[in-house]
Amino acid sequence: MSLVSQARREHPDEIYPPEGVVFAALERTPVASVRAVLLGQDPYPGPGQAHGLAFSFLGDPDHLPGSLQNIRKELLTDEHIQAPRSGSLEPWARHGVLLLNTILTVQRGEPGSHRSFRWQVFTDAVLRAVARKTEPVVFLLWGRVAQAKSDLVIPPHIRIEAAHPSRRSQRGFLGQHPFSKADHALETTGRSPIDWQL
Repeated sequence: MSLVSQARREHPDEIYPPEGVVFAALERTPVASVRAVLLGQDPYPGPGQAHGLAFSFLGDPDHLPGSLQNIRKELLTDEHIQAPRSGSLEPWARHGVLLLNTILTVQRGEPGSHRSFRWQVFTDAVLRAVARKTEPVVFLLWGRVAQAKSDLVIPPHIRIEAAHPSRRSQRGFLGQHPFSKADHALETTGRSPIDWQL
């Protein structure tokens, strides 16, 4: 029995996201269609929030996580895109943005609780598979956890680093223009920009 299966057995309805959407990032954005990677840490630890896409939020839109609020602020400043009330980033996944967390599950109310479940072996393998693509892919690495994977990003791929968008580090994130930088990087390699519209 896997560690996740055991955790679900011991804590029914307290492991997020639900079992059927743990791999939603790869289902929505298969490696063959990846044009950009946005790497997160682990899922939101509240009920009804996480749905398998990094930074994407299905909970109450009046209570968006601080990191997502800052992403939306930067999207408006950088791309002049006003995000809808919903916190879902699913349109990005459909446009070729792999919204991948380094850890794919979490215990309710305990961020980082599944760090020891060896999810990183799997997600590192996913990143290596993307890095084997011949056409350039932009890797958006926000914060130390994501930037620790920078050695997996090899040419012709492009790294764009910034502070994590959480409230604690927002000064290093806001104003960095990661979306337009990603588009510029793709365009300079002959690829079309990402549609960041939500």
